[in-house]
Amino acid sequence: MSPFHGVFTALVTPFKENQIDLESLGKLLRWQLDHGIQGFVVHGTTGESPTLTPSEKQKVFQFVQSYVSGQVPLIVGTGTNNTAETLEATKKARSWGADAALVVVPYYNKPPQRGIYQHFRQVAEQSDFSVFVYNVPGRTVASIDVDTLQRLSEIPQIIGIKEATGKVDLLKEMKSKTRKNFIYLSGDDGTYVEFLKAGGQGVISVASHVIPKAMRNWTDWANRSEWHKSVEDSLKYNKLMELLFVEANPIPVKKALQKMGFILTAELRLPLVEMDADLAKMLFSEMKDCGVLT
Repeated sequence: MSPFHGVFTALVTPFKENQIDLESLGKLLRWQLDHGIQGFVVHGTTGESPTLTPSEKQKVFQFVQSYVSGQVPLIVGTGTNNTAETLEATKKARSWGADAALVVVPYYNKPPQRGIYQHFRQVAEQSDFSVFVYNVPGRTVASIDVDTLQRLSEIPQIIGIKEATGKVDLLKEMKSKTRKNFIYLSGDDGTYVEFLKAGGQGVISVASHVIPKAMRNWTDWANRSEWHKSVEDSLKYNKLMELLFVEANPIPVKKALQKMGFILTAELRLPLVEMDADLAKMLFSEMKDCGVLT
């Protein structure tokens, strides 16, 4: 089995008075490892990477790397809408000792498919590093076509995709056209079990901050073809999944983690702000109902 199969948590970056809170991050990492998480993404969207300085990014990664100490693989989010900048960040991630880079489809400038192809090709080939394509049109507007992904899958350094549309039929079409060992990780928590049934190999998750053991169980049951267990257990968390995305990620998950005692504050850096108080009450109530809070 590939080291990139299974449940990966897209880590939040805890803050205290606008500074990175490494003590809280360590507490969170311990909870995650103790409950079966199989890898981490550092500096993804959930980690508020656009608001971190280069030195902060290196500091956080090195802390996570030291804490994890090789127990699970580490993927670093390096994608921007500037190919040269993305390439530089990907080379840095490789030099730090990361296991792979997560590169988002370029946002805002809306490149055509041939531009998307060239972006990923240059980053992967010139960094000579393992790259996951990240398809999340809900944030980037631009989306990767199946034919473009097929061409990218022929590049050895491009090893897989984080597919976050939540469209299981699209996953099936992608799998029919890409190379056999291409890795498919879900980027949509709410459809994760369906994604596994359609042939996906894992998830890069936000909800796994809060329910790591449950999501690991769904994955293990799926690997044993015990689909009824995965489906039945996941249904208990449908409402929680919805509430973890009722405001822009990572606003709700930080509030949940603060309530659970894993991070000291639910601080975010502007332009993100803390969760609306009424929505937070709804989130906490659901956390109690499904047993996350006692």
